Amino acid sequence: MAGIWVFADHKDGEFRRVIFEMLSEGKKMAEYMGEELSAVLLGQGVEGLTSQLAEYGADKVIVVEDAKLAGYTTDAYSAAMTGLINAHKPSVILFANSSLGLDLAPVLAQKVDTGLAADVTEIVYEGKLQFKRPIYAGKVFTTVEFDENARPMIVTIRPKALDVADAQAGRTCPVVKEQVAEFGDIRQMVKDVIRKASGRVELTEADYIVSGGRGMKSAEGFKILEPLADVLGAAIGASRAAVDEHWIDTQFQVGQTGKVVAPQLYIACGLSGAIQHIAGMSSSKCIIAINRDPEAEIFKVADYGIVADVFEVVPIMVEEFKKLMASA
Repeated sequence: MAGIWVFADHKDGEFRRVIFEMLSEGKKMAEYMGEELSAVLLGQGVEGLTSQLAEYGADKVIVVEDAKLAGYTTDAYSAAMTGLINAHKPSVILFANSSLGLDLAPVLAQKVDTGLAADVTEIVYEGKLQFKRPIYAGKVFTTVEFDENARPMIVTIRPKALDVADAQAGRTCPVVKEQVAEFGDIRQMVKDVIRKASGRVELTEADYIVSGGRGMKSAEGFKILEPLADVLGAAIGASRAAVDEHWIDTQFQVGQTGKVVAPQLYIACGLSGAIQHIAGMSSSKCIIAINRDPEAEIFKVADYGIVADVFEVVPIMVEEFKKLMASA
């Protein structure tokens, strides 16, 4: 039993930052455990993506290409991964804590009879590997260990929680091609993918986020956040309340039932600070809150608070940021 695996899921021929975060951490883990770091790449026509994985630290890339893997389905991907796990018996498999990772990881844990540590934000190297993860909507962090017989250790990693080492340009590694012996019944079929283009960086990848809540009052009110996001190169986020009011699409929801984010800067505009929302953004490096209510819960997690009308403050911030950008 050996090997640290990073499941390198991809979209439109590109990897998200979290894949490189996991490779960087996986390298550290492999050195600690004296094992090899492998990236696992599934899909169709994906062999051209292997070079990036090598540059970010993979010692080997395991590639499985098949028409049945062209689009993600739980049955096809879990069959492919179960076969690989049974054949190679890795010690640890890291998945992104994304919609795909949160679907696939628990299915694999059940299939190969092992444990799962989800939404991990830190890995501790003291004797046994220890995995830290938030519970109770991020109010408490717990540290978990796997039983000695629970192998592989299956872990999902929260995006932006770990650092990325610099890529080593031109670095190469062996590419091992594998095949799936038997897919079994595939009960799902991807007939079409409907995308809504926002023109902005994806929330979980963003270094800067401007987010609005019920205090934005309407869909029209949300539009005042766009110039601020534009000047910062930021993503736009929203609370569940704003999404439920249909002021903004669900893809922008941040929170326990939305997307979990950890940007360098999170500007909370008209957000009350409900527990559900805080669970999704409390890992932000710096939080600026704007709210007319000085008792709003959001101020308890904010690094900086502005007690004022968001419709008056945001335009001022836009102008000030423009001045800073011009002088930089």
